[in-house]
Amino acid sequence: MLTNTLNPIIFHAGFITVRWYGLFLTIGIILAVIIYQKLFKAKNYSIDLVYDLSIWLVIGGLIGARLGHIIFYNLDYFLKNPLEIIMINHGGLASHGMTIGIILTLVLYQKIKKIDIRKYFDLLIIPIPLLATFIRIGNFFNSEIVGKVTTVPWGVYFPKNDNGQMVLRHASQLYESLTALVIFGIIYFVYKKYKNLPQYFITNLFLLLYFSTRFILEFFKEKFNLFDFPLSTGQLLSIPFILWAVYWFVFSRGTRHISYNK
Repeated sequence: MLTNTLNPIIFHAGFITVRWYGLFLTIGIILAVIIYQKLFKAKNYSIDLVYDLSIWLVIGGLIGARLGHIIFYNLDYFLKNPLEIIMINHGGLASHGMTIGIILTLVLYQKIKKIDIRKYFDLLIIPIPLLATFIRIGNFFNSEIVGKVTTVPWGVYFPKNDNGQMVLRHASQLYESLTALVIFGIIYFVYKKYKNLPQYFITNLFLLLYFSTRFILEFFKEKFNLFDFPLSTGQLLSIPFILWAVYWFVFSRGTRHISYNK
């Protein structure tokens, strides 16, 4: 058993506050850009395109993630505290919103830049679960998105979340962090191992694995219901991604092939 007494704030410097969540988010973004560099260099794609796309994806992904959190999880709070909307270093990013934000950003990028983004699409998805790994660690440092009460020996006390009470809970943030890391490993292995994968194979593999595990892990988290429904909001939001990926693998995956590896 572990007691989470971690301070979410690293240090103050005047009016600047540096938080662990923001640090882990930054680490995840930097690692994603490094991976993009390696993937694009191996394919002889423009490295300048990596930096341009990275800026777009960071902005679009964060906007989507923040809006997803605001709309689906805490709308009343942000309507009363609008300045908190821009405080992403405090936490509050939704993976469903981030995924939608990334996809829409790539579509918008293609229209504005007049670049066929389709051949880059799968490559750009590969490090996303690694980014999710670090975001969930940040959630753990914030003592947020806590799990249900449990008696398992690896349970964690979150006194900040439970008003100082010692209530043993599942460390659902770390469960999600670990599964996201495993998903990154699987996706990267598939990309490196197999040639001539259908276009969007990696993208849909990510959607299937990430949101299926997200659906399952929601059973270990304190349920948040936007609607009066047996499933949590996170589970309801995961279902469309899962269904789309299943549909693609069953009906569409052989329509077009591209060679990832030489």
